[in-house]
Amino acid sequence: MRRYALPLLLCATLGLGLSACQRRPQVPDQPVRYMLGEPYQMGGTWSYPREDFALVETGLATVIPDARPGRRTVDNEIYDPGALVAAHRTLQLPAVVRVTNLENGTEILVRVNDRGPAQPGRVLAVSRRAATLLGMREGSATRIRLAVEEGPSRALAQGGQLQSDQPRLQVATAPRGMVESEDLAPPPGAREGVRRGVTSSRPAVAGPIEAAPAEVVPLRLPEQVWQGPAGGPSRLWIDTSTFTTRDAAQRFAARLPGARIEPIGGGRRPEYRVRRGPYLSVPEVDQALEQTMRMGVSEARVVVDY
Repeated sequence: MRRYALPLLLCATLGLGLSACQRRPQVPDQPVRYMLGEPYQMGGTWSYPREDFALVETGLATVIPDARPGRRTVDNEIYDPGALVAAHRTLQLPAVVRVTNLENGTEILVRVNDRGPAQPGRVLAVSRRAATLLGMREGSATRIRLAVEEGPSRALAQGGQLQSDQPRLQVATAPRGMVESEDLAPPPGAREGVRRGVTSSRPAVAGPIEAAPAEVVPLRLPEQVWQGPAGGPSRLWIDTSTFTTRDAAQRFAARLPGARIEPIGGGRRPEYRVRRGPYLSVPEVDQALEQTMRMGVSEARVVVDY
């Protein structure tokens, strides 16, 4: 009991109650990791993380069910349900993503720093504060569009990371000896490393080099809300697989009741997408997705046409 005497005495001296002293556990300071990680299984489906700075996708979003603050996210941040953070199955961590609620036109920026959602058919899980700003209802799925913000996300990949209460700085020209570099050799399917400062894989050269200014991304994103027009009726689809020939797409579609084939892309070599739908309600598309996955199409996902 002696080791607790000094903190309690300090609380009494400052006029704080016991509960106030116990409210903020000390969490060891550890560096945030920039990472992808190995392929993994969650909610009965496999995911294959990859770096993508141009990802744009639609789907259903939900609220992160775990509201406990203080746990570690996959990239080693401290989870805060009051911050604008989110979980994605495959994106590099961390990344900055613009999320649009297609049902009411609200847009915000969130920091993706964890893996999820666990439920198949959900493309993103957001914190409670992000859900509030987006107008999402906890316990239900919301139709959203997400797009990676390339500049901030590349800055995070290059080590552009500061606490929100630190001044915003930019990387200026520096001698080669002052620039940290690393050469990672990850196992197949994974790319992970702790980034500190500015990293470069270029060979060493004599004299100074020109370093492009790096954007600094705060650890806690500011609460900025953009309001666009509310979306009209949207349809839900199940995208299954994409093929380079129509014959292969037709053979695959023959296995799935109600599947259709759509050519996508232009040029001389179009691809062919096999999808099921459309569906008007979330319960309807969830039921169809479960059926599709039972047929062995583990890569099936829900998308929104709007």
